[in-house]
Parts: sequence; structure tokens; C-alpha cells
Amino acid sequence: MTTPNPAEPLLRVVGLQKHFPVRSGLFRRSGQKVMAVEGVSLEIAAGETLGLVGESGCGKSTLGRVILRLTEPNAGTIAFRGEDITNLRGDRLRARRKEMQIIFQDPYSSLNPRMTVGSIVGEALSIHQLGSRRDRRERVVRLLQEVGLHPDAYGRYPHEFSGGQRQRVGIARALAVEPSFIVCDEPVSALDVSIQAQILNLLMDLQERRGLTYLFISHDLRVVELISDRVAVMYLGRIVELAATTDLYRLPLHPYTTALLSAVPTPDPERKRKRIILAGDVPSPIAPPPGCPFHPRCNHATDICKTILPALTERRPGHLVACHHPQG
Repeated sequence: MTTPNPAEPLLRVVGLQKHFPVRSGLFRRSGQKVMAVEGVSLEIAAGETLGLVGESGCGKSTLGRVILRLTEPNAGTIAFRGEDITNLRGDRLRARRKEMQIIFQDPYSSLNPRMTVGSIVGEALSIHQLGSRRDRRERVVRLLQEVGLHPDAYGRYPHEFSGGQRQRVGIARALAVEPSFIVCDEPVSALDVSIQAQILNLLMDLQERRGLTYLFISHDLRVVELISDRVAVMYLGRIVELAATTDLYRLPLHPYTTALLSAVPTPDPERKRKRIILAGDVPSPIAPPPGCPFHPRCNHATDICKTILPALTERRPGHLVACHHPQG
């Protein structure tokens, strides 16, 4: 196993790619591919929250699952604590899985209705054979209390709880094996606004107490601004802008980011932006356009945008953008 380097980020992804074959009929492939993730590179430092935003279908959730090796990448590398985990198998992968967990979007479909809450939260402890049965029960009860649930929840079933309570169960399940990195895949999008705030506060409290690192996936830019240290903007499988949260929200460089932020309501008149309506629809990930993937919808596009893919480059300190004509 690679010895961790203190200077290394907790997670480093380089050139990650994931394509899904398109099936034209029963058990037949058409030869086409859905290019869900295309050459994504990013780093996440220990203890930080990286927000990942973009429209539905841009590849956010797929990227999170590929990073956790729940879905296998077609190309690229994933390094965790300085160790390349892209091709790990068996016990070595299982050991890393303890450190990398996920909180799913839908608290209703992500919990097995036939299992009690105690069994759901304690399942990973049993799989990894951590402690005796009594130890596991005590640990699960402590986890339920830590996420704001009564110990009596241990023997109850998911249908007996509200959406917010179910998501607390999902968070407790993710924490069961003491991970250091958690992918939060739209963890509040299915909840009422008042409950969203409670879950976000819980996630931030847990991060502070446990030193957790988050990849926080969402389409809600207001939520991402609240919880994230840095934000990556994704479009058609690619990262098009990456910056500290304050920098990106104050002065975005990519036209797509500018358009997204223009739609975010704000009570501050000084931060109010002119609404930008993007023309057309997001191109198909089966046949993405040549050059910059955003050029068919961009008011600033020129001939170079239609033929040459812009690289993700640093335009300001810590502020990266993939655009031939960055704004601001």
C-alpha cells in the first residue's frame, strides 16, 4: 500500500471517463455510447466540501459513483490518500470502501423497507465484521442519537418515518464504518425546504466533529453556496469552471456559470443579476457537439469555440475555467 503523503489531497481524480453503451433492442447494442463523464480532473483536500453543480443529466451523480467505484470508469485514475484505487479488487478495495461512503438522493427508495433501521445502519458493520453483535448494536444506537433520532428507532421500519428522518437514517448508515470521505448525492433535493436546512446543518456539524470530507452534488446553487468551500460546475460530462465558492458566486468566468447564477433568487439587491435565458436545449451526450460543448447555446461563441475544445486552465489564482472567451 502506498504511504500517504501529507501534501497530497485526500482525493485526486485525473482524466476520468465513463461511457454507457446504448441498446437498440433486447440485449443488442447500437454501437453508440452515452458519454456521461468526459475527462474530469479534480482534487479534494481533507476536511473540505467540494460542491458539484449542473443541470440534470450532466453526469454529476455518475461522477460520484465512479469515484467510489460503484460504477467502473472507462479511463482515468482515482487516487485516495495518495494510493491509486482505480484497479483495486477484493480485500484491498473493501478496505478502502470503509473510508468512502455515499448518502443517496431519495430517502424513500434508498432504504430497504423489509429491514429495520438497526439492521440498515448496522449492515456495513456486519459485512466488515466490526465488533461483536452487542458492540454493533451499541454503536448503531449511538449513531442514531448522533444524527438526531431516538434510540427506539433501532427496531422500527423505514415506512414509520418521515422523509427527513429517513435521510437521517441514511446519514447514520454512511457514518457506520467511520469514513473520511462521503459523496452526498443530492441529499436534500427530495425534502421540504424547512427540513433541508436541518439536514444541511447536521451535515456541517458532523463534518466539524468528525473531520469529514464531502463531495456535495446538487442542482440547487443556493444550497451549494451555503455548504461548499469550492464549487465545480459541470456541463455535458465536463468540468467547465472550478473556484472557491465566494469567487465563483461573486465573479463567474464561464458563460454557463453566469447563466446558472442569474436564475438564483437573492434578497440582496447588490447581488441581483440580469436573468440570462439560454437558447436551445442541452445537446445529447450520445452525440456531443465538436469544440466547446456549450457553444451551441453560448452568445459569446466564435469559430474557435466550434472546433477546439477549451482546456480547464487557471485564469485567476485558484479559479479554473474551460472557455476560449472567459467573462469578467
